[in-house]
Amino acid sequence: MTGARSLDRARHDPLWSQLLADLRRRLDAGEFADAFPGELVLVGEYGVSRHTVREALRRLRDEGTVVAGRGRSPRLAEPAEIRQPLGALYSLFSSVEAAGLSQRSVVRTLEVRADGVIAARLGLEESTPLVFLERLRMAGTAPLAVDRVWLPHAIAAPLLDVDFTHTALYAELARACGITLTAGREDIRAVVPSEAERDLLAVGPDVAAFAIERLGLVGSDAVEWRHTLVRGDRFTVTADFSTRGGYRLGLAR
Repeated sequence: MTGARSLDRARHDPLWSQLLADLRRRLDAGEFADAFPGELVLVGEYGVSRHTVREALRRLRDEGTVVAGRGRSPRLAEPAEIRQPLGALYSLFSSVEAAGLSQRSVVRTLEVRADGVIAARLGLEESTPLVFLERLRMAGTAPLAVDRVWLPHAIAAPLLDVDFTHTALYAELARACGITLTAGREDIRAVVPSEAERDLLAVGPDVAAFAIERLGLVGSDAVEWRHTLVRGDRFTVTADFSTRGGYRLGLAR
């Protein structure tokens, strides 16, 4: 169903919140591909005050969905693209902020646990305790990635006291643990997110994702195993190459 849906004044949630939800629904349906309606058009469509419309539009501006200047009608914003380089030890935190977006994380889990499969990938005994950190990474007000990291507890225990809401893991690893990664290996695959992952990332079934697996090294010692699921509609992997050096493309096995 396209077009405006009626708002329910008997509901507990405010009208601006209902309006915001319906505008997001219409945006997801591609209804405003040609032009985004102005304030007065929305007032007429939904039968609400201009104040209600402005509050909903303010939220859309804050999350980077629409752009509106003083005296100008709102318009759809070009989506900010997060770019990551191949062949470099990068930080997603830095890449998000380089795109002009605020970076924050919702910490879902920070604990000590044992995981035999991950420990083996780190070259450790299966019973070795690991620090596990799971975050929902935000770019602006919109979800960007689900990030899961495992590190040996013997070296990463101080991270259990860190607030990861707005800080980079590698910065805290250096500050609190005295460890700086020097190299690593990364595999990137295109995947279809599960329903639960789509809910976390706030994407529909037509949006694919990148699954990134990283083994981080200090010298020849493995100190980090990471699995990151990134929205494919907001993320680009870039590579610089030359006729001499080139770059390698691998086939998934």
